Amino acid sequence: MATQLSSKEDYESLLDKYDTWMFDCDGVLWRGDSPIDGAVEVLDILRKRGKLNQYPRKRLLFVTNNATKSRKNYKGKFDKIGAQVTVDEIYGSAYAAAVYISSVMKLPKDKKVYVIGMSGLEEELREEGISFIGGTDSADNTLETFTLANFTLDPDVAAVLCGLDTRINYTKLSKAFQYLTRNPGCHFLVTNEDSTYPTADGLLPGAGSISAPLRFALGEDPISIGKPAKTMLDCIQAKVNFDPARTIIVGDRLNTDILFGQAGGLATLLVLTGITSTKDITGPHASSIVPKYVTDSIGDLRALRSG
Repeated sequence: MATQLSSKEDYESLLDKYDTWMFDCDGVLWRGDSPIDGAVEVLDILRKRGKLNQYPRKRLLFVTNNATKSRKNYKGKFDKIGAQVTVDEIYGSAYAAAVYISSVMKLPKDKKVYVIGMSGLEEELREEGISFIGGTDSADNTLETFTLANFTLDPDVAAVLCGLDTRINYTKLSKAFQYLTRNPGCHFLVTNEDSTYPTADGLLPGAGSISAPLRFALGEDPISIGKPAKTMLDCIQAKVNFDPARTIIVGDRLNTDILFGQAGGLATLLVLTGITSTKDITGPHASSIVPKYVTDSIGDLRALRSG
């Protein structure tokens, strides 16, 4: 059973136990462009408390499945809400996907990726020196009828990478399908498999919903890069030295954030400001995925400010 946190003593105990704090973003720190009440203040409190002699240094990392923005884009979003965050502290599934393609797959320089996704995903691929087509290309962002008679297969496409794409259409799905079925050995990759994502005005279909038609058409599952896949944690561990036993992840989704933490041997703190609600963790229909701790909102940690 998860431990419900509520008092200043509860949060002080948490502060003593964990030195590295990983945060999901959507539903934890903000909804859409609106910050969660108290989120920025809590980040500031953690940084300041970590500078005091009686507390070990607190490392803050931001681990998001949202692949619509690059790390530089996210830095701008943090700046806008008044949070002091560096690019090196941000780990998005777009960045992890680019690192996976360049460093794990070791995609040859003469090969390309067909992208279903947005400019942030393209930016991370470009930073890693990966050639790509599709994505925001105007030729692919069309509502014109797609026909194979007007399509020329590019034999150099060796992977299809699918992320959240708010301009998804039949042309993109059809081209991706052609590459995956006609180019020998073409890899099927997704930035993450989130079914939905939270906005300021409610839930919308997530990246997992975008790739679902391809999965159905192909009859196969892709390689997923983002949470809860270990690929994301491997990407972080390649850049940051931290002790999993002294690390906690704060998230709003059981089957990504919490499962990700559990798979990596991290402590988990669930907040109820995003996807997961109380009924999902209590009662007869509760999920089998149980976080170590639960609190209503990241803003609850403002109880630490008087310490």
